[in-house]
Amino acid sequence: MSENLPQQQGRGPAFRRWRARRPFWGGLLLALGGAEILLTEKVSLKVAMHIGMQGMTGYLLPVMMLLCGLLILFSPGQRLFYSIVGILCTLGTWLTSNLGGFFIGLLLGIVGSCMTFGWLPDQEPRSERKRRKREAKTATNTELHQQA
Repeated sequence: MSENLPQQQGRGPAFRRWRARRPFWGGLLLALGGAEILLTEKVSLKVAMHIGMQGMTGYLLPVMMLLCGLLILFSPGQRLFYSIVGILCTLGTWLTSNLGGFFIGLLLGIVGSCMTFGWLPDQEPRSERKRRKREAKTATNTELHQQA
């Protein structure tokens, strides 16, 4: 049983490293927004196909949101394009899908797309930045004490 312990400890840091290299929360929120809008659709697929393309957009836009969210997670190199497509699809659900899934899916999609658009891959992790600030602060304090 103790042999499994080091393997289990390795999964958490591996997931954290994977998550740190992509706009994880933005992609997840966009995908959740698309899923929520799909779940709140009132029109059955049979009726939507009978209505035609106008009825199908109620299903097409949330599926595109879900797809963009997943593509952001698994292909972060194209995140700007996917976030723009995601926000356009999200705003389109305002008219086609029960006010964007009763505002919940709309807000999730907007926040997720904006988080993805603003994500910078070159930033160092927050813990590293906090550590550097703390070290700089202690260094300036020691310099002030040495000067006094």
